[in-house]
Amino acid sequence: MKIITVRRAALSAILLPLLPVADANAADEQTMVVSASPQAVSELDTPAAVSVINGEDMRHAAPQVNLSESLSSVPGLQIQNRQNFAQDLQLSIRGFGSRSTFGVRGIRLYVDGIPATMPDGQGQTSNIDITSVDSVEVLRGPFSALYGNSSGGVMNVTTETGQQPTTIEASSYYGSYGSWRYGVKASGAVGDGTQAGDVDYTVSTTRFDTHGYRDHSGARKNLANAKLGVRIDDVSKLTLLFNSVDIKANDPGGLSYSEWQANPQQSPRGDQYNTRKTTKQTQAGLHYERQLSDQDDLSVMMYAGERQTTQYQSIPMGPQLNPSHSGGVINLDRHYQGIDTRWTHRGELLVPVTFTTGLDYENMSEKRKGYENFVLDNGVPDYGEKGAMRRNERNLMWNLDPYLQTQWQLTQKLTLDAGVRYSSVWFDSNDFYVTPKNGDDSGEASYHKWLPAGSLKYAVTDAWNVYLSAGRGFETPTINELSYRPDNQSGLNFGLQPSTNETVEVGSKTRIGNGLLTAALFQTDTDNEIVVDSSSGGRTSYKNAGKTRRQGAELSLDQQFGESWKLKAAWTWLDATYRTNVCDDASCNGNRIPGIARNMGYASFGYEPELGWYAGSDIRYLSDIMANDENTAKAPSWTVVGLNTGYKFGVGNWKMDVFGRVDNLFDREYVGSVIVNESNGRYYEPAPGRNYGVGLSVAYQFQ
Repeated sequence: MKIITVRRAALSAILLPLLPVADANAADEQTMVVSASPQAVSELDTPAAVSVINGEDMRHAAPQVNLSESLSSVPGLQIQNRQNFAQDLQLSIRGFGSRSTFGVRGIRLYVDGIPATMPDGQGQTSNIDITSVDSVEVLRGPFSALYGNSSGGVMNVTTETGQQPTTIEASSYYGSYGSWRYGVKASGAVGDGTQAGDVDYTVSTTRFDTHGYRDHSGARKNLANAKLGVRIDDVSKLTLLFNSVDIKANDPGGLSYSEWQANPQQSPRGDQYNTRKTTKQTQAGLHYERQLSDQDDLSVMMYAGERQTTQYQSIPMGPQLNPSHSGGVINLDRHYQGIDTRWTHRGELLVPVTFTTGLDYENMSEKRKGYENFVLDNGVPDYGEKGAMRRNERNLMWNLDPYLQTQWQLTQKLTLDAGVRYSSVWFDSNDFYVTPKNGDDSGEASYHKWLPAGSLKYAVTDAWNVYLSAGRGFETPTINELSYRPDNQSGLNFGLQPSTNETVEVGSKTRIGNGLLTAALFQTDTDNEIVVDSSSGGRTSYKNAGKTRRQGAELSLDQQFGESWKLKAAWTWLDATYRTNVCDDASCNGNRIPGIARNMGYASFGYEPELGWYAGSDIRYLSDIMANDENTAKAPSWTVVGLNTGYKFGVGNWKMDVFGRVDNLFDREYVGSVIVNESNGRYYEPAPGRNYGVGLSVAYQFQ
């Protein structure tokens, strides 16, 4: 077995089994990797819209706090920093996930093979440690049978695997608004990874503090990540994974248009109600890989974790006096675990064929409690204090998904990929808060769907591939989306149904010198799309929207000139509209789906030598975004520019990198994200004006 390291990160097997070795070797070293498995994958040869972002590029002259810093070069991916660490980033792929008021919806997230998305489809990015990321892979569209409950696609994060020589690195960043990140990372290996007993390791820990751009938006975050690999023998390896995150963050909330215009930094409800959120999550995983023969591989991923969340919301006392109201304090205690077992075989059935088959099981148990967010002091509510209990339930969610994905090398130039997954998701809710005016709201629901996908790829030349893909996506309501009924009655909203979508895509990928040019056209039709019905006082309810359509075009260029000049550019056009009426008092048929920009643009250009001075700039454009279904409110378009410069040098075993950057160079006042369908018209989450930062990293290699 060969273990070959090349410069460009690759697509992991969690997305597609794809290329056998013979085909992979035809790809250039800039877009290909050969892993411990005898299979390899490249961006050029993948018959779907996929992008790979290298971890070193993500850390280059960057704060290393949020994924929004470094993923703007991915077409079709709309990722926005809400300036609110209590609610996570706002992230959507081809418009799926844009409705989420917190966390990530419509996208399947993985970190080192462990889902960062729960069985119900709700995910978060808060546990991703950018300082130890090796690569981030973004697959747009439902074109892999290896994942399930999502519509927009997959984001897979792979952290670094330790290698010789042993290296210790300390890094820090200080920026505007009292933002300060510092951390330590150690990585190394014993042996070269090919012999029994060889060990590799990467351990990283960081702390981040900020006062926040807006009032009442301060946050503190502690993050730790560890990866330990042990070569059992010459055909098998065991990897232990550990991750922990601890967040304490204030929640500034949204602003009305007039409030944004008057003072974008204010947080009137945040100060009044002391809105805030604490999150603690710890998880561990065990990944076993074995090469059964020259044609067969086995992979088993097992994991378990727990996540505890407490959130104080800006809900007045009046609505909470309703006996069916669940209060203004949410307390969640979640335990989750799962196992994904898959077998990959490479052989021949008249033509060369590769197939991967497996079984994925996940479950989560949740204790959900609600409390009033006030205590009475002489009859006057003192907000921000936990009061009487108003909700107490235990929710169970689990899924069991068998899947099969195959690749057929029909001719030297023509390849067929086809796969299917049968996705089953179960919900079971047990209500323990039963009063004379608040009945038993227990209930159960289950959802099942066949998810086929297929793609034809034709190699026009060794450097130019075209493809045609079609697939089905499936997205169930999350437990949060089931939590509140539109009629303000108690109980789960079991009338909410899953959404399904059908996507057709045609694309082209061309290697140009030392770079890659990609283009894709797609259309996605969705039935029963889940959309926000109303969002008020921290309570968001959802409904099914009938039919929607998304159609668009995506272009990207990743090019390197000479040894040190780098250019990245991306453009997305996305037309996302309702095809049935979803409004109660007006016809919204034909309206734009809120939260989705019709046009996005990005370009960066920089001089980045191995050592010495470097400098770069980037420009980001986002067209206007509708904030509600009626399309009567929107966030204006914006364009922002950033600059960075720094110096890298080495002395003996020491390496140092010092840099400075400025973002929003021209001090543009704009809305960074919107809260879709916020019932009080507080849609707007402002972004900061011109801001600055400096960073330093020092590394020592033990030679």
